[in-house]
Amino acid sequence: MTPHREPVDMFDTIVIATDGSASVRRAVRVAVDLADRFDASVHALYVVDAGDVETAPERLRDEMRDALRERGEEALADVRAETDHDITVAIREGRPSGEISNYAREVGADVVAMGTRGRHGENRFLIGSVAERVVRTCPVPVLTVRQLEENTTDDLLAGDAD
Repeated sequence: MTPHREPVDMFDTIVIATDGSASVRRAVRVAVDLADRFDASVHALYVVDAGDVETAPERLRDEMRDALRERGEEALADVRAETDHDITVAIREGRPSGEISNYAREVGADVVAMGTRGRHGENRFLIGSVAERVVRTCPVPVLTVRQLEENTTDDLLAGDAD
């Protein structure tokens, strides 16, 4: 006879990593569904890629940084628009994979949710390069959510079969 166990809240804090790409919308819906199921808090993070700023001509770097921060604010507003759930937002600057991992550690995240393809549309077999690095380096589990094809439904929730 197995002892009765109380349900365990697996997720108290969920971080959604966004780059403003269309592929992150499904990850947002899955993450918010998990947050609702586990009564978890949700954080959304946008990272200004320092590499993009550093490769710009020196005279344009401040302008580039400002444009990327504005893109980040729009991306975070898009995340908030996907749900009524209260979402804490943050913008960081640095290497995206490192900043996502550091942020997850700082806020005590239980899971990070992100899309498998970024705004650059990395041509990888299964997963984009940033998502791959986060999976390898993040101190907590990473839920990667692929974008479904245009002609299929995108209303699947975590745990539903494709």
